[in-house]
Amino acid sequence: MSDPFEFLVQGDVRATVDAVTDLDEQGRRSFADGLVAHVRRRRDNWWWNDQAGALAVAAVGCLPTAAAAAELLGRQNVSLRGADAALVAQVGRTRGVPWLAELAYRLANRLRRDDPTDGWEFVAELLTAEKVAAPTGDQFVQGWLALMQWPPEGQRRVPLVDRLRADVFLDALVPRLFELDGAGTRMSFDEFMTDETFALPRALARLAGEGRLDRRVLFDGCVSRLLRGDRPAALRAFVTLHALLEPTAGEVDGHRDDYLRLLADAPGPVASMAQKTLRALDGVEVEGLLDTSRAVLVRPDKALVRTQLAWLDQLSRRHPDRAAEIAEVIATAVDHPAADIRDRAGTLAARHGHVVAPRVVVGAVGDDLPPPAGPLPAPPPIADPDELAEEVASLLGGPKTASGLERVLDAVVRLAGADRARLKEALTPVLWRHRAGATEHSWDPCCLCGLLGGVLHAAADPVEAGGRRGLWTATLTAMRRRTPGGRPSRDPRVPPPHRLLRARLAEIGDRVGMPQHPGLLAAPTTANGALDPEVLCDRLARLGQRDAWEMDLTQALLRLPARVDEPVAARAAALGTPAGDRLAGWLRAGGLPTPDQRVVTLSRQERLQSYYLGYDEPPRHRTHVLVSAPEGVDDPFGLLTVPAGSIDSYVGDAALLWPAVLPGYRGLVAAYALPDIASGADQDLSGGAAILPLLAECGGDGGPAVDLALAYGLGARHESDRVAAVDALLMLAAAGDLDAPTVGAHLGTLAAVGDLTPNRAVQPLRDAAAFGAPLSVWRLLAAALPALLAAPKAPRGTPDLLTLAAETAGATGVRIDVPGLAEVTARGGSSRLVTEARRLSDASGFEPRPGRRPDSADH
Repeated sequence: MSDPFEFLVQGDVRATVDAVTDLDEQGRRSFADGLVAHVRRRRDNWWWNDQAGALAVAAVGCLPTAAAAAELLGRQNVSLRGADAALVAQVGRTRGVPWLAELAYRLANRLRRDDPTDGWEFVAELLTAEKVAAPTGDQFVQGWLALMQWPPEGQRRVPLVDRLRADVFLDALVPRLFELDGAGTRMSFDEFMTDETFALPRALARLAGEGRLDRRVLFDGCVSRLLRGDRPAALRAFVTLHALLEPTAGEVDGHRDDYLRLLADAPGPVASMAQKTLRALDGVEVEGLLDTSRAVLVRPDKALVRTQLAWLDQLSRRHPDRAAEIAEVIATAVDHPAADIRDRAGTLAARHGHVVAPRVVVGAVGDDLPPPAGPLPAPPPIADPDELAEEVASLLGGPKTASGLERVLDAVVRLAGADRARLKEALTPVLWRHRAGATEHSWDPCCLCGLLGGVLHAAADPVEAGGRRGLWTATLTAMRRRTPGGRPSRDPRVPPPHRLLRARLAEIGDRVGMPQHPGLLAAPTTANGALDPEVLCDRLARLGQRDAWEMDLTQALLRLPARVDEPVAARAAALGTPAGDRLAGWLRAGGLPTPDQRVVTLSRQERLQSYYLGYDEPPRHRTHVLVSAPEGVDDPFGLLTVPAGSIDSYVGDAALLWPAVLPGYRGLVAAYALPDIASGADQDLSGGAAILPLLAECGGDGGPAVDLALAYGLGARHESDRVAAVDALLMLAAAGDLDAPTVGAHLGTLAAVGDLTPNRAVQPLRDAAAFGAPLSVWRLLAAALPALLAAPKAPRGTPDLLTLAAETAGATGVRIDVPGLAEVTARGGSSRLVTEARRLSDASGFEPRPGRRPDSADH
């Protein structure tokens, strides 16, 4: 029997118009019921281009209400991009529906968060056709902004200011720009044709100058937005617009208190704008300025503080009767972290009559960090198909976490063997909705999407498994393949932990659906991926005489603590099964053998790829850790082998899954992840150091790979990576696993040869000292400084590192000799490098006080 809705499947818009135009009321109800049922049961349930246009015509032509039409057209699998709204409106008017405007409003509220431009033009055309007010919901505004940056093909040669001038939504949506969090990020684009920076703020200011927009709305909106705050990147557009508006003295005076608040509390660029604006205004009240200055002078922004000190100096000269009061406020900065700020504040305070008392530092030997809490327990297993469907949607629709992946895989194995029909009913709509997350991306050798999607489809429907068995078999065969010399044959683009993950997915896909299977042996018992040996022994006992899956058991063994455990080994041997014997042997050996590790430096010529995805040229060289299996040790899966990867290799978020593959082998995982971590320092890529806190949660020896990874992380370009490095440093220090001198030595060596920018490490190390690790930071800096001081020209940031070293040395009272420091202090002149070197020499040259134990920290 032919499908009565074949014209929809074919995207025949004209046939759809004909089908709905002449229906009576009863025929329309029948058509509507059939339409909804057809959309729900259609297997390839994705609507776009002409198919979506035909579906929109059918919905408006037969559904009874705007709510019903919006429910159908607002589904995640319907893309109205390019649908003909004029034709839909014509069909609606022919039918006489009164709710086209309501439909537009409902669809505006359902625009996709990840792509609000999808369907935006369709909604806008319906609104324009109905001549109704624009919706002002967040997603409609975001879609409007996105289309301002990337206009439709026919408008790309029209200047932005001209498009805005003619835009029917302009007056309604502009005020919302100042209310919508994050809108400034989308406002910071460059002009499409001219590459003019901050094109939208410039166009808005120009339209205000023409009288097309209300200038007061823009100015008040800017100040209001800056007061409410947002991410610094999102505020740049409003700072730019504020400058372009060139506010008058009267406008600034009306917001004087607001500017003082911004100066005290706003992010650096906003505070600097407020400071500049207020300094240009005559008659700022002294009391308000002094109150604000107390907050400004303790901020870490050195330029802001320096300017504020200069302003207070001028203020004191203009108001000699209040010089003592102003000098007392200036003295607030004598405790500033930056030494040059402290010196300047002390000088100015003394000049205006305030004597600063000598600083007395009373410190404590050692770090003051809370003891490590230990890994959290793993989340509970997924109990039913509906819960699994929610977890799958999260896994496919966002970043893949090791914990989420393991829960889903374990549940798939258990539930597919218990109630496959119910599992299919729950999973099928989720898999269609998130098809992009379940499809292989061939350009990414570490992509797990296709394998994971195959496992989920196979779990839901055994028919799906047939077409994928060849791929699964090839993946498993490749995992076991050897070279003629007996070594594992491996794709150099895919590190062994990731190959094991891929092999596990292939094995699960090949075997999922076995009746009453108890679940995966490798399911972790703690959140960091580790597995309790007693629990694994219990699972093998429940498995009985059934064969354990090879890759599942391999992963389970790798998740055990790397230590000898004879009592559990005896229990495992008593099971009398091959898997039990394998567990017993593993526990008696104490896990993987300790590999050999060697620090090496790669040159630019040693590259794997013939193309490069980062800068035009990769870094000149990079330091790596070469790992190899001990002599005579078989390494069947290549897990003990980490060759010095190429300078331009990069795996991205895939590395975040590896700590859970080898949770007891911190140093091994660090060696695999080192290329990505290093890329954040020498190529300015982002995200590589996100693995560092996960490594700190692992067990096992860190070795040179962890030390080198921390050094690269502290020098990363992006703040999020540096924060991750600080978190890892503090966790390792609290656990007694931080080798601060070795980390520091790597930091200094890398910085001295230009592979790392040392001034990036100043703030994260200052944060680490403030959070309770001053001795660790001092020991790290004492090891880093010799290479920096010996460089022909001190790298940028060396004086700041000397300052921090002096502070931490004085705070801890621990003496550590710094080679090369005496030579710098002996130089003539008063450069900041020499000044800070002398400060450190004074701070670190004292004799240990009674009760201290300096020998434990001395070099």
